Amino acid sequence: MATISGLASGLDTSTIINQLMQLEAVPQDRLKTRVSTEKSVLTTLQNLNAKVAALATKAADLAKPAAWSPLTATSSNAAVTITTGPTASPGSLSATVTSVARSHQLGYAEQHALGDQVTGASTDVLLERFDGSPQTLATDGTLTGLVAAINDPANATGLRASAIQVSEGRYQLLVESTATGAAQDFALTAADGSPLLGGATVRPGADATLDLGAGIRVTSGTNTFTDVMPGITLALGAGAKVGDVAALGVTRDTGAVTAKVKDLVDSINAVLADIDVQTSTKGILGKPGALAGDATLRNLRSALVDAVYPADNTSMASLGIQVNRNGRLELDSTKLTQAYAADPVGVAERFSTDGDGFAARMATVTKGASDRATGSLTLVITGRETGVGRLEDSIEDWDNRLALRRSNLERQYTALETALSQMSSQSSWLSSQLSSLSSS
Repeated sequence: MATISGLASGLDTSTIINQLMQLEAVPQDRLKTRVSTEKSVLTTLQNLNAKVAALATKAADLAKPAAWSPLTATSSNAAVTITTGPTASPGSLSATVTSVARSHQLGYAEQHALGDQVTGASTDVLLERFDGSPQTLATDGTLTGLVAAINDPANATGLRASAIQVSEGRYQLLVESTATGAAQDFALTAADGSPLLGGATVRPGADATLDLGAGIRVTSGTNTFTDVMPGITLALGAGAKVGDVAALGVTRDTGAVTAKVKDLVDSINAVLADIDVQTSTKGILGKPGALAGDATLRNLRSALVDAVYPADNTSMASLGIQVNRNGRLELDSTKLTQAYAADPVGVAERFSTDGDGFAARMATVTKGASDRATGSLTLVITGRETGVGRLEDSIEDWDNRLALRRSNLERQYTALETALSQMSSQSSWLSSQLSSLSSS
């Protein structure tokens, strides 16, 4: 509703109404300030929860026994590679390449144009495999048709055929197995078994072999040797040749283990530092932290520090981990490396789930705090989100209340101006009547 501002009274009624509304809105402003504060605290909690969740993931990963058997595989010759799997263990080998895997090839003698009839009396050809399973291939009889029939995926020949141009418009047929190994042997003849295209020069397929010394040789139909030792795979590269020698080794990577533990300790300290800042009663320049006195965070901090010690209170100091006077964790990397090198299995049990180890305990604590459904921090965040929602609903209710109040004030001041205007008109009329009586 528009007001008739000061037309009769001379008052700035719009300003008066605005000032009155500012007073009326004080409770709502307090609610808005409180919402802003609560959202800031909520953001702080969410950020902390994200750090705790990330810590839970790191701890859970380090608690897995597999994390405590990192191996480094090395080869002195790039043509022979070595990779390790979960079941691998430290060891060494010396390998000499005595043969490389290759496909079985047939190169046919006669030269023809692509459209020449090359299959003899019949347009069919006979494919005989090493395993004794013959296959008849239907073609149109031409060199192009023969290549197409061999390469047709529907025929599943396991072969690859090419028409090689050896001179202008003249081609010879080359057929090879798509897989390598001696077992890929095959023959391709006319339908009656007679030689095709003048007969073929054969390059037999071959297995790859490695001499590991002491009378031990390993063989593979491909250039990959799987599980030569448990979890250890060897492979010959494209540049491998007969006579290549490689010294192969698998060693325990103590540096990688130490780095993982250090990363976990650093992450724990980062969470502890964040909790200390947010729960401090003094804080920066004497101002309390956003979550000063929060019991959930105090309990979480205590649980993180307590997780350093197992149920039997065995100190982790022998492995280089202890709590300093500031309540932070310290890691002596040298001590941990030496302990792991001396007893890798025993040290792994002190950290992993197999022995209710340090990383496993830390994973339990952090998962209990950050779990998306039941985590203690998650529940606090959910409760505060609900509280912020209620405050925002109250602010919205105040919007409606203040709008109604402004409407009432505008109506009242409009009525005042109207009444004053009417009184002014009546006063003018009376004055004119009195003036006319005097003149009479």
